[in-house]
Amino acid sequence: MSGQESAAEVFDALAQRYEDAFGRIPAQLEALDWLTGRLPAGARVLDVGSGTGRPTAERLAAAGCAVTGIDVSAEMVALARERVPRARFEQADVRTYAPGEGGFDAVCAFFPLLIMEQREVAASLERMASWVAPGGYLVLATVPGDISGLAMEWMGHQVTVSSLSAQEYATRIETAGLELLHHRTSLFHPEAGLADPEEHLFCYARRPDGA
Repeated sequence: MSGQESAAEVFDALAQRYEDAFGRIPAQLEALDWLTGRLPAGARVLDVGSGTGRPTAERLAAAGCAVTGIDVSAEMVALARERVPRARFEQADVRTYAPGEGGFDAVCAFFPLLIMEQREVAASLERMASWVAPGGYLVLATVPGDISGLAMEWMGHQVTVSSLSAQEYATRIETAGLELLHHRTSLFHPEAGLADPEEHLFCYARRPDGA
């Protein structure tokens, strides 16, 4: 669509402003506390859409996890490498990323599945679920809704967004062979009015041992 920006372009431009607006979402901090309380030291964790590295990779690394962060934005990756040196970051797209064998003890995905087509949202969710090792966890958050190719302005940028409904997320997570442990929506008001209030969906899931 003419005039619309890619996720890489948007987040290259936003960089620190995104952390200023969305760096302290209470439900995300709660999710990280929940996850780190269940992972052993040295657990392999993938942070999809790792941004500046804060708060996700930073908290996971501090808990002793071996963290790999991926993000489409070169600027975000550069910031993350500087701020969270205990984690490893690479510029990569969840739609094409190819992890090594063995999977991860946890996959985190806080809001990376929005600036893409709806079919890509669904396919990326399936890909991430497939990377969770037996006994491992998937923790994700998004802005829910049966949305396909909606053109809008967000934080001063023209973007095209898509998503799935909260129920569709739940259904697809379970279809992927994971046990859904938590599924809740809440309203978040970004810091200092940097963005409009958003409804957020948080899901926690686990792949059964031996599955």
